[in-house]
Amino acid sequence: MRLLSGGLWVGAIAAVAACASSHEASLSGPAAPAPKSPTPVAAAATASASATPASSPAPAPSTAPAPGASAAGSTATPPEAPPRIDEDNVYGAAQQAAATAAAVPLLLDSSGKPLPQTSDRPTTQSTGFAARMALLGQAISTGDAELALPAFFPSVAYAQVKDIPNAERDWEQRLVSAFRRDIAEYGKKLGQQAPHATLVAVEVPEQSAKLMKPGSEGNRVPYFRVLRSKLHFRSATGKEQSLELTSMISWRGEWYVVHLHGFK
Repeated sequence: MRLLSGGLWVGAIAAVAACASSHEASLSGPAAPAPKSPTPVAAAATASASATPASSPAPAPSTAPAPGASAAGSTATPPEAPPRIDEDNVYGAAQQAAATAAAVPLLLDSSGKPLPQTSDRPTTQSTGFAARMALLGQAISTGDAELALPAFFPSVAYAQVKDIPNAERDWEQRLVSAFRRDIAEYGKKLGQQAPHATLVAVEVPEQSAKLMKPGSEGNRVPYFRVLRSKLHFRSATGKEQSLELTSMISWRGEWYVVHLHGFK
């Protein structure tokens, strides 16, 4: 991880994204922040192990039997389709891969009630942020927008934030729909090298992050907002390309994407 003037470059992204090449496979644990002095991108790869408390190890992904496989004398049962990442509009469900659960902190309390907003200022140095950005990079390079939904502002939070009727419907039909289109657009911008492109850094101008008070954007509760971040990709041939991450807002001390490319 390298700290630069005007933003943070998340060096842990490549290490996390490397383990996310299969949509059905579990992602590796998110990476923790490295020292502020310049370090190679892969240097943070081993940091995630120490960032996870020993008392709560990440759950191992279940392995479905190969299609058509069966024990002697038994009938093969087709494996169930994997659940959507945004199932019930709550991310990090028990069925999800360990890294997906790590990418999004708890949104509900033990009784299933949505947790409220906090006054915590978000940081790009959290392991959850690195994991979410890795998922976003993987989604852009593969064209699979579903991978990046944990990086998007959660609907259970949006329903609490926005003072509008049918907030959940607006979240799905306007915001998430635009997010999916932007991911497809960015995949085209990366060109034929997109499947082999890697998100190597995210530049966030944290010094310009602003607290949006209630009523400033049709919001009932406050949140932090940061504009015009940059996603830095590198192709297999070494070509580098930067894409804008237009807007992120915070929920409970974590940054989430709300507009990937432009305001729609």
